[in-house]
Amino acid sequence: MQPCLSEGADPQAILQQVFGFDGFRPGQAEIVESVAAGQDTLALMPTGGGKSLCFQLPALCRDGLTVVISPLIALMRDQVRGLQELGVAAGSLTSGNTEAERDAVFEAIDRRDLKLLYIAPERLASSGTLDLLRRARCTLIAVDEAHCVSQWGHDFRPDYLRIGDLRRALDVPMAAFTATADAETRAEILKRLFEGRAPNIFLRGFDRPNITLNFTVKDSPRKQILTYAGARRGQSGIVYCGTRARTEALAQGLREAGHNARAYHGGMEADTRRAVEELFQREDDLIVVATVAFGMGIDKPDIRWVAHADLPKSIEAYYQEIGRAGRDGAPADTFTLYGPDDIRLRRSQIDESPAPPERREADHVRLNALLGLAEAVGCRRQVLLSYFGEASEPCGNCDLCARPVKLFDATTPVRKALSAMLRTDERFGVGHLVDILTGNATDKVRARGHEHLPTFAVGRDLSRAKWQAVFRQMMGRDLVRPDAERHGALRMTEAARPILRGEAEITLREDTITTARDGPAVKALVSDEDAPLLSALKAKRRALAETARVPAYVIFTDRTLIEMAETRPNSMDAMARISGVGATKLERYGAEFLAVITGAMPDAQHPQRRKLAGREAGALFDELAEVARGLERGADGTGKLLTLTPATLRAIAERRPANDADLARIRGMDDARMERFGAEILSRLHSL
Repeated sequence: MQPCLSEGADPQAILQQVFGFDGFRPGQAEIVESVAAGQDTLALMPTGGGKSLCFQLPALCRDGLTVVISPLIALMRDQVRGLQELGVAAGSLTSGNTEAERDAVFEAIDRRDLKLLYIAPERLASSGTLDLLRRARCTLIAVDEAHCVSQWGHDFRPDYLRIGDLRRALDVPMAAFTATADAETRAEILKRLFEGRAPNIFLRGFDRPNITLNFTVKDSPRKQILTYAGARRGQSGIVYCGTRARTEALAQGLREAGHNARAYHGGMEADTRRAVEELFQREDDLIVVATVAFGMGIDKPDIRWVAHADLPKSIEAYYQEIGRAGRDGAPADTFTLYGPDDIRLRRSQIDESPAPPERREADHVRLNALLGLAEAVGCRRQVLLSYFGEASEPCGNCDLCARPVKLFDATTPVRKALSAMLRTDERFGVGHLVDILTGNATDKVRARGHEHLPTFAVGRDLSRAKWQAVFRQMMGRDLVRPDAERHGALRMTEAARPILRGEAEITLREDTITTARDGPAVKALVSDEDAPLLSALKAKRRALAETARVPAYVIFTDRTLIEMAETRPNSMDAMARISGVGATKLERYGAEFLAVITGAMPDAQHPQRRKLAGREAGALFDELAEVARGLERGADGTGKLLTLTPATLRAIAERRPANDADLARIRGMDDARMERFGAEILSRLHSL
């Protein structure tokens, strides 16, 4: 083992003697100096920029143990293996340890030989972890993938919130590292991890100039991916897919085309996933078709390309995933497919999230930013870097620099779209707005009288698919945003107002408009207009199911939620008429689902009234209750107070007595109440 344990050891010497490098990469030296000096440090470095060295090397310069908190077992295992190959005393404590590995780590801690200990954030929940680290004489905490602490980020891990408590308990300096964090996420990292302390902050740039950026609209995506991979035969690559099923199908397609390909997703056995990871490290031509579960723990320098068969979740996720290509600095390539179905899926995932409205709103803005990158009108690298707060010149290394797109003056169609939104009070999504613009008088359009709007049919010059492409580009330019509190209804941003007022013009890409085709759509559960509400209802169902620890369908089936989304009941009576909403489920869940639909909890009802929900007797109960309230003090308002109980009102509403004798037989209708209320009640009943 390399000794390198003394305080004040020379980082440059250790860099050469232990790691075998003659010099630091740009930006590394200053970060290493800060961490080695025991100063709190936050470093944002591009993927592949050498983050790990910036805490591994200082650990060898300092006395005591450095604990490294890292999110993935695979990442920890690879880094520990690499350090041990260099002769560094490193270990990890994870659920993947064998008994012998665990014993070896504890023995090294007792001997105080260990220099770096990797643990998962989940281990911080154990009461024994703090005592262990104190016994090991921990003198530095290093946090890898620090963006995981942010609830606004793309990869939130709740256990990262415990790291601040650990730092306070140990009272040692902290070094946090991430490759993907916008300004909002950086602010939360500072708040959660450093808690008011002011760390040295290093922003070392997000640019990876060796990576080529390419986006294209989906058109036979399987064929597009096979063609792309075929042009790179024999090179190591990753294809990211949105679903597990798609990873299996596309991996099979690549194998049939003669490629060395494997699928990888969270539904596979752990041993199988590990075998794929190890193959990927060893074999130069392997293509892994994966969900986002793959890659964070893979430190393979010669991945030559990364493709996305489906639109990523956000710019942060996209940047992190493409950053796995070309870590050796040699040219690498990326290719991203996207289409309307991708966007609909990502929107529904946001809407179905149990997150509060402000978080869902932020996620929609992040997705808009990714659409802006996909539908960019100029250099993609400029758009990507500007999202992270960096300015740059056109890169000459993206598809739009190589082949500039044709633009057209879209001021008029954009104004038409904005006008349609405002004339419908910003309460509707793309589907309904396109129906208005194209003059499609659907039942919903007629039910709201929208066929009489001045904007009805003013956009017949564009097809439905082309209008959807216009709205997609408008979202990409952040002119309009889905409103999380209005179930995806579009609302205008301040950036759109100058265009609407005629004070500014706008150009959009012509290619994605002219190539948009109306064709057989993927059959959806509900219309575009009702999809956001269905997502919100599913989110409520999932939350209730998790609380009750039952499958979601036990609360309500999809069919019941679809009917709710389409009919939009506005009262408990209307809710009771939904198929699948029986008396018990109405009692348990009706009010909460009604609140999702209407935006407010319904007024409380007496249990006797709730038993009549959805029935004709319910409306009669309400009318009779109004009669009873009006006669409580008699017709002249001076009599003795008399009331009718809800049970009596319910019995009258259900039985509908025809005469005095029938009414008098109902429990609660004594002589005094017959005299006070009888005539008026019978009069109301006879009038029905």
